[in-house]
Amino acid sequence: MEKKWVIHKTTDPASAQQLSKALNINPDLSSLLLQRGIDTFELAKDFFRPSLDHLHDPFLMLDMDKAVNRICNAVFQKEKILVYGDYDVDGTTSVALVYGFLKAFCDPGQIAYYIPDRYEEGYGLSEKGVRWAADQAFDLIITLDCGIKANANAALCSQLGIDLIICDHHLPGEQLPVATAILDPKREGCNYPYKELSGCGVGFKLLQGFCQQNTIDLKQLFNFLDLVAISIASDIVPITGENRVLAFYGLKKINSVPSAGIAALIQVSGLKTRLKISDLVFYLGPRINAAGRLSHARESVRLLIGEDQDQLADFSKQLNEINSARKEHDRSTTEQALEMIEEEAAGPDKKSTVLYREDWHKGIVGIVASRCIENYYRPTIILTESKGHATGSARSVEGFDIHAAISECSDLLDQFGGHHHAAGLSMPVENVPLFKHRFEEVVASTITEEQLLCKLEVDLEVNFDFVNYKSYNILRQMAPFGPGNANPVLISKNVKTKYPPRLIKDEHLKMTLVKNGSQPFEAIAFGMGHFLEPISQGQPFSIAFHLDENEYRGNKSLQLIIKDIKIE
Repeated sequence: MEKKWVIHKTTDPASAQQLSKALNINPDLSSLLLQRGIDTFELAKDFFRPSLDHLHDPFLMLDMDKAVNRICNAVFQKEKILVYGDYDVDGTTSVALVYGFLKAFCDPGQIAYYIPDRYEEGYGLSEKGVRWAADQAFDLIITLDCGIKANANAALCSQLGIDLIICDHHLPGEQLPVATAILDPKREGCNYPYKELSGCGVGFKLLQGFCQQNTIDLKQLFNFLDLVAISIASDIVPITGENRVLAFYGLKKINSVPSAGIAALIQVSGLKTRLKISDLVFYLGPRINAAGRLSHARESVRLLIGEDQDQLADFSKQLNEINSARKEHDRSTTEQALEMIEEEAAGPDKKSTVLYREDWHKGIVGIVASRCIENYYRPTIILTESKGHATGSARSVEGFDIHAAISECSDLLDQFGGHHHAAGLSMPVENVPLFKHRFEEVVASTITEEQLLCKLEVDLEVNFDFVNYKSYNILRQMAPFGPGNANPVLISKNVKTKYPPRLIKDEHLKMTLVKNGSQPFEAIAFGMGHFLEPISQGQPFSIAFHLDENEYRGNKSLQLIIKDIKIE
């Protein structure tokens, strides 16, 4: 898919020089900081040296006092507490965090956790879960990463005499559920300074409040930051502000003293170098998620809170096997979906993709939606049959609010929820054709041509004299990278290959690049084997790349990770 390079606005040279002098760094590096709103020595210090002291007071969040007081009463009055979370990575890490922390203050049997079955109960606080809690005489339910739209089952909790604390980070509906406390930085009237916490992040703030109120050393809570980092990475929330601090220290723990369960997961994943956010996204997160997609997410929680080394080795192997099965489902379903798009394509004017097939696996439709967008860049919904209903996941393109578009079709739906970039939904099967037509109309009338262009955000154009270890050492301190703080994309024009390029595994391009007589640099372009022939002809071309380090047999060298190529 051809990408449009969108080069960020050039910063003021005088400002770049001033910041460069204050920080003793290259003006190009100063430009990258200015693009991120870092224009003073003090802001740069906070950015490059994140501190847990930068975390906000949890009691700035609306209802935090009510939530903490209710948990304190439950813990110290020996009431039964049920920690209830969603079945994805964010939900299971949230449950592992809150259950794992609070159980140290509870009697045996006083606290338990519950993950709904993806296929039997669906997303969120379920009627089955609430009635099970009532049968087991639980006094309090704490929901994590769900509950903000669970009005009916929140009312059921009240009818059954169960108090409810909702911890969520999704957009609320028009009417909030009835609950003892609702913690959601996105709810109206909540003045919490940072709105982009993950579900696990909201759970962390709840526990931070619990610690502060009971003068518990926060170091006990910081031992769980590896879970928070995995949730931030896997739920694709912005790595800015408070999330960046939590992710930074969570990664630090993962790379030094990870919990026993995460250590077992790292081992079975085959990861040997220091982990980055991308490793959490592509290696740890999918294995945690796999249980909820193809088996039951309680297995992931068992791993995350486990301590027995032999059991953890078995659990992690099971998750690895489940993840391998998930990848095969992913591959075959994506192939089927792409064939359907080609068969159903309505020419260049089609603005959306909605596909339904009753035998697709419910657990992977979100992944397949994302894969389809990689090939056909437009808002995409993938549906399958579950309990007589069409249910599935939606993924959007940059800048288009898919949640708002789905809400325009809400009269055809049983339920839906999510945010600007992704959503889940279900409807009667017979409504699928009409929904498909209506959704296309909504998207076509609201999406812009600019939003339908696949873009590559470019930070800076540089020459190869920028490629050195001093630049790299500054760049890597800008991590952790992710949404809102992307790994800088650099471009360089008029580069050539020093030696004939070669293919690796028939799809990846390995090159040695030079520019204007510069020293050569090794480069790898994953999935870009189709550029082999034009590049081999010796004509100059432009590259967009990340600067990275490669280590081979103990030798380290700088390497260009190619993101895109344009033939001059």
